[in-house]
Amino acid sequence: MTFGRKRKASCGEPAWFDMSPGSRIPDRGSRGPGLRFLGTLAVLILAFACSSGGAATEPAPVTQPIGPGRSSARVLMLTATAAFRHDSIPAARQVMTRLAVTTGQFAVTPTEDLSLITADTLRGYDVVMFALTSGELPFSASQKNALIDFVSSGHGFVGVHSATDTLYEWPDYGRLVGAYFKEHPWTQRGTVALEDPSHPANAGVTDRLSITEEFYTFQENPRPHVAVLLHLDPVSVGAAGGDYPLAWAQSFGTGRSYYNALGHFPETWNDDRFQRMLASAIVWASGR
Repeated sequence: MTFGRKRKASCGEPAWFDMSPGSRIPDRGSRGPGLRFLGTLAVLILAFACSSGGAATEPAPVTQPIGPGRSSARVLMLTATAAFRHDSIPAARQVMTRLAVTTGQFAVTPTEDLSLITADTLRGYDVVMFALTSGELPFSASQKNALIDFVSSGHGFVGVHSATDTLYEWPDYGRLVGAYFKEHPWTQRGTVALEDPSHPANAGVTDRLSITEEFYTFQENPRPHVAVLLHLDPVSVGAAGGDYPLAWAQSFGTGRSYYNALGHFPETWNDDRFQRMLASAIVWASGR
């Protein structure tokens, strides 16, 4: 027999008595009413402790990991310029930061630091967003390869407004964004019409919208190569006719690319309808 100090009994385990030399073992046959009462009370106390689930025996809650298809998209938002600089850039950065919080669908890192476009940095993101960029941004050859590889290997690209007025001397970027800017013949109120309402990137668009914008046309119509999602109603700006795509989506390798030509004015960025477009586009481009 082992002698030692008594220890606290665990649930479902009999209590240990003090078996040190000189201790007295209760005689079962000689129990009086008082001893039986104390024994019963001890059993009841132990049973209550077990049923109440004390901290020592309560299993820790298990937090289920969020699947990759349900996690927030990580967006690197570039607003650097090498030519025309839009006054709406501060509004764009503020709106996207706020939208990330209010929707919970993505997290955004606004930046003008071109050095972040590297293979190593992009591993931490799901989508690269060129918002109101312009001109021949001085990317190195390795940076250009990193961006193209990033999207073509299963990630996303979102371009906004003058993203098509960017990097004319880099043909792969032209394929990525879908077209290059030609001119903006109408800066006025116009009607934007919805195409393909079933496309996930159009989830935030429910109807035609009237908006004051600087409406772009492009050097080549991208329609043969992309899925056009929005177009300008030419009658609304006094044009005789024509096809004027304003937003489109396309596959790029195993990745996805989206472009929206709106966004010239701060008022556009603060328009709930435009914000819903961008949030839906980011979710789609990220593969969520």
